[in-house]
Amino acid sequence: MNIQVDEILDAKGLACPMPIVKTKKAMTNLEAGQVIEVQATDKGSTTDMKAWAESTGHQYLGTVEEAGVLTHYLRKASDAETKQETKHEDVEQLKDLQSKIEAGENLTILDVREPAEFAFGHIPNAINIPLGDLEERMKELDKDNELHVICRTGNRSDLAAQRLTEKGFPNVKNVIPGMSTWEGPTDKNN
Repeated sequence: MNIQVDEILDAKGLACPMPIVKTKKAMTNLEAGQVIEVQATDKGSTTDMKAWAESTGHQYLGTVEEAGVLTHYLRKASDAETKQETKHEDVEQLKDLQSKIEAGENLTILDVREPAEFAFGHIPNAINIPLGDLEERMKELDKDNELHVICRTGNRSDLAAQRLTEKGFPNVKNVIPGMSTWEGPTDKNN
């Protein structure tokens, strides 16, 4: 595949949220209509790139995987095409979620990390639906429950919380900062 690009960004070896953080910064240097190639090794970066582009108005062109490197292509939108990047309004601090868990409250925790991340440690009884699968699997969630959405740092969970709210889930909280600083009990999948 031969795609004409205007900038190449090396994000190999970086974990979420760094590929997106670097992509956002690099995008500011591009002119509308220009294409950036982002090289990453984080398996979750494909979903992250798609969701971020969708939330900002930039165009996700596609991803090519070769020898363990994911090469993402994004086109910078014009000012008329871009949207103000939004954040989910209802945020819950990680320590508050941990207090609720310790108090034995009946909670629905949705972990939107990739299965490999989830397998190495997650909050007991959390439901794992990766961000990229959320659209197809929303029906597995009860709209009447308060949903506490978590990822590694709060970025993917923010996008997931926005999507769930758009789809009619009335009580969704984005948990920040995420599993990267979780100090409570964890389960692991063997």
